[in-house]
Amino acid sequence: MPKAIVITEQPASASVPVGYSLMMRCRATACTSPQYQWFYQCQSACCQIVGATEPDLLITARETRLYICRINDLHKNVIFSNWVRVEIHQHIAKGLLPELWQGEPIVVLNPITPEVKVGKPLQLQCAALGVPAPHYQWYHNGTPMKHQKKKKLLINSAKLSDSGTYLCCAANGQGEHWTDALEIHVDTYIFACHLIFLPATDKVALLVGNNHYWNHPHLMAPITDVFELSLLLKRLGFRVVSLLDLNKAEMLIAVNQFLQLLGKGVYAVFYYAGHGYEHSGRNYMVPIDAPQPYAPENCISVQRILQKMQQRRTALNLILLDTCRKWYNLQCALSQVQPLEPWGNTVYGYATSEDAEAYEVQDGEFSSGIFVKYLKKHILQEKKVTHMLEDVLEDIGRDPLVTGKQVMEIKHTLKEARALTDPVCTTEPTAELWGHSHELLKETLTFPCGIQVELRFQVVFSNVMHVSAKLQAPPPHITDIRLLLCRPAEVRELAMLTDCQSDRVMSLLVSLYEQEELDCVLRLCSLQKIQTDMLLQLDLHYTQLGTKQRACESLQKILQKSLLAKLFSQKSSANPSCTVGQKAAAIMCPKDAPAVNAAHEGPSSLRAEPRHSWECSSQSNICSEPEENDESDLSSLCSALQRAGPGQDCP
Repeated sequence: MPKAIVITEQPASASVPVGYSLMMRCRATACTSPQYQWFYQCQSACCQIVGATEPDLLITARETRLYICRINDLHKNVIFSNWVRVEIHQHIAKGLLPELWQGEPIVVLNPITPEVKVGKPLQLQCAALGVPAPHYQWYHNGTPMKHQKKKKLLINSAKLSDSGTYLCCAANGQGEHWTDALEIHVDTYIFACHLIFLPATDKVALLVGNNHYWNHPHLMAPITDVFELSLLLKRLGFRVVSLLDLNKAEMLIAVNQFLQLLGKGVYAVFYYAGHGYEHSGRNYMVPIDAPQPYAPENCISVQRILQKMQQRRTALNLILLDTCRKWYNLQCALSQVQPLEPWGNTVYGYATSEDAEAYEVQDGEFSSGIFVKYLKKHILQEKKVTHMLEDVLEDIGRDPLVTGKQVMEIKHTLKEARALTDPVCTTEPTAELWGHSHELLKETLTFPCGIQVELRFQVVFSNVMHVSAKLQAPPPHITDIRLLLCRPAEVRELAMLTDCQSDRVMSLLVSLYEQEELDCVLRLCSLQKIQTDMLLQLDLHYTQLGTKQRACESLQKILQKSLLAKLFSQKSSANPSCTVGQKAAAIMCPKDAPAVNAAHEGPSSLRAEPRHSWECSSQSNICSEPEENDESDLSSLCSALQRAGPGQDCP
């Protein structure tokens, strides 16, 4: 059997000045004399370099390009080298290089001192020549920065603790070179509109949208509203966790984790969209596993959460409830609401007034709640949060679609001019778990045939991830390529979406990727139920031009436990409402629910979203109000949840 081709020396990337003569090398062994052919990437194709049939390739650097080398033998075995990037610095002349330059790093761009304010981005940049291309490591006050290993340093929201000395080291096998040290001072206050805004010690947000109920009509708008609101809060410097479709146990755990982050000076935002109701001044959120009909003990009291938030001495508690506030079962006992402590830090923003419904507008693929439609218009304003909400209230009042049907309501005890745009000023470390980065993560995989595929991982919501594959420039001897991402066995029942729901989620994905064409996309949902690593398989189907034969290759990638697996690590799998099963895990397509249509012109249609969906039972004893200690301590509830044995109900 012929010996396989083995590459013994891969070509190396380089960073050189324009006009530099660069020799790239590739070496391989085979049972017969290996034959070489070099290619470069041109647009979206792979272009052969005429006459480049030697193991060494001499080029004169004119523009930044990607290169690859193909090696074959007389037995028609073929293998490809790694892609390498030759980066050209147009502003650097080759005459500026040392006479005996051996490829050691040379810094050609030192970082410049920027003006940095608390809560605003801190950006630094450097660049260096080198053969092979140097790698980078940024330092802050002499300590390596864990995730800053590129030419550009970016801190999205600067804190006082980010002040200090910065420098970067560029290194390769030939040596290392350091940039000039840079002293950064982060200013404490931001001046705008002639006001000094009060700083926060931290800004955290929990957004929950319940769409797909087991026993109640599905909703349309929460998925879009939570997504858009999370993007806006991140722009304001909040660390955001956004969750879809939680049962009662999962909602309690998420809220409990959220409460642990609150403390003196923290700005806390809690937003909920889904079925809900109000009973004698107390608001309840309905989890997706609530029975039909539900009673208060099947739901979660918003006032209980707010009482816990107040106990943490926060600077601002903003509760945004995007639910209906109707109550239909008059036989249930009246609620008794304990008065809140007079801290002067609480703001309620109700999507609708007491004993009224909240509405949503459907326009094509997207549905949006009336409340969020106008909230996202004003939330970035640099003004006191109550004044911002008043602007939202006025816009809703002018909307002819909801005239006489929905009026926003604001309640507050806010004694200071707190704004969501206020900067974060703290020297204390923040919890890494909450509001982790949702930036696009990428990894390149290489199949045995030489085809490279870029895997991309995007957290759209904190418990919904999109995995996509993008084919890179294929080798010239392969055509008719098809990629397929296979759903991990652990989530085949968890992450299934019906077609109508997939279209809307895909629309959000397209906006994230700026409408770039992807070869395949896999949606992983209900990540809070996943407690182990997952095995992802990528199948490649292609045709070889020489033989016209169809071939298939597979690669496997281990996906580490997601953030939500850690956030929900205390979830009780023994509890019936927490069990991973087809009914609990499947995300269903929204169905039409009883609606009140408003006559108007245009493509949109107004629907009264049934976020109460109450059906009164003749057996009224199920509606009894729980005792005060049933929900008095959320942390105790979560602890009790962990102790619940098989067949036991959540407390």
